[in-house]
Amino acid sequence: MDRTFVIVGAGLAGATAAEALRTRGFTGRIVVIGAESEFPYDRPPLSKDYLLDRSEKAKLYIHTRQWYADHNIEVRLGTRATTIDRANHEVTLEDGERIRYDKLLLTMGASPRRLDVPGADLGGVLSLRDVNDCEALKAAFAKAGRVVIVGAGWIGMESAVAARAAGCDVTVVGTGELPLSVLGPQVAQQYAALHRRHGVEFRLGVAVAEITGQYGQASGVRLADGTFLDADVVVAGIGATPNIALAKASALATGDGVLVDEHLATTDPDIFAAGDVAESYYPHLGLHLRLGHWSAARKQPPVAAAGMMGQEGVYDNVPYFFSDQYEMGMEYLGYVPKDSAAEVVYRGDVATGKYLVFWLEFDRVLAGMNVNIWHLTGAIRTLVRSGARVDRAKLADPATALDEVFA
Repeated sequence: MDRTFVIVGAGLAGATAAEALRTRGFTGRIVVIGAESEFPYDRPPLSKDYLLDRSEKAKLYIHTRQWYADHNIEVRLGTRATTIDRANHEVTLEDGERIRYDKLLLTMGASPRRLDVPGADLGGVLSLRDVNDCEALKAAFAKAGRVVIVGAGWIGMESAVAARAAGCDVTVVGTGELPLSVLGPQVAQQYAALHRRHGVEFRLGVAVAEITGQYGQASGVRLADGTFLDADVVVAGIGATPNIALAKASALATGDGVLVDEHLATTDPDIFAAGDVAESYYPHLGLHLRLGHWSAARKQPPVAAAGMMGQEGVYDNVPYFFSDQYEMGMEYLGYVPKDSAAEVVYRGDVATGKYLVFWLEFDRVLAGMNVNIWHLTGAIRTLVRSGARVDRAKLADPATALDEVFA
C-alpha cells in the first residue's frame, strides 16, 4: 500500500520538501496543508524587490499551480492543522477532516511579533510577514508622508529602504544603541551611516510607549522618553516567533523552535520539522539553532525528505543570509554567539563599498560577510567551516587568496 506523507505548512520549506520527495522517488500520497490562500511562495522578496516594486507577484511562487497537479501533490490552502494524534498517526484540520500520515513534516514557519502598547490595533499599524502584508505596506508607503518603523533589525531596516524609495520621511525606533546590532558595533555603525546618508532618522536606545491616533487611524508614536513622532504609517518590525503551538500540544520537544536532530527528526521518529519553525542541531557548531533565515527553509527540506523516506541525510550547512539595502548588498556566512567577544577584521577598503568582514575568536573565523563582492562566497564558507587558525595579516590582505590565509 502507498504511504501518505503530510506536510503542515505551505511556504518555501513545505514546497521544497514536496519537490524533494518526488525527486527522490517517493510515489505515495503527498498532502501539503497551508493556512494562507496563496500557493507556496518565496519570502525574501517581500522585504526586498517585491516591496520595492521591482518584481512581479508571479515571480514569488516556488512552482506554478499546474506543477503540483503534474506531480500529484495535494495542496490544501486556507486551512490549518489543529491537532496531531501521534498514536493514530492522524492530523486533524479546522473543518474536522482527519488525514492519516505515515510520516509528518512540520514547516509552519513563524509569525511576526505584535507591538504590545496602547494603540497597536489602530489602522496604519502594519507588520511584514506574508504577501498580503507586503502589498498593504506598498500601498501605505505610496500614500504616506511620514513613516515610523519600530524595530531596527533586518525587516525594519529593509522596510526603511522601501519607504525611502517611495519618498516617505522615515524614522526608525529601536531599543538598542545601533541598528542591526547582531553584526556587532563596528559593522552596525556602517549600516547606521548608510541609512543616515539616505535620509533615515534614528531614535535609538528607547522603547515605544504608545501609538496615538484619530478616528481609528494611527497618527503618531510616543516614545518612553516623552518624544512624539508624527506618523501616517507605523511598521512593527520587532522580530518573529516560531509557530510551535501545534508541536507543543502534541508533546514534541520544543525550545526556541521544534527541536530536531541533524536529520531534521523530532523526538517522534515519524515526525520531522524544517525551516523557520525548526531548532536544528548543527554538528560543526555542536549546538541547536533556530536562525529563521531563508537558507534553512531552502536547504533543510531535502534532508527531511530523505529522513522521511528512510534514506541517509544530514543538515550541517554553514548558516547563511543576505540583505540588499540601497547600494549595499551583502551575504553573511557563519554564526557568532551573542556573548562572543569576536574580533572584527576587514579585508579591503570600506570606502570603496566593496570589501569583506570577518569575525574571529581565538584566531578562528566564526563568520564572514562579503559586501558587493559576489565571487568569494564559496571561499568564505570553506574558511568558516574549516575552523582552522588564520593569520590576521594575511586575512586582511586582498592580495592573499582566502585559501592561503591559514597560520
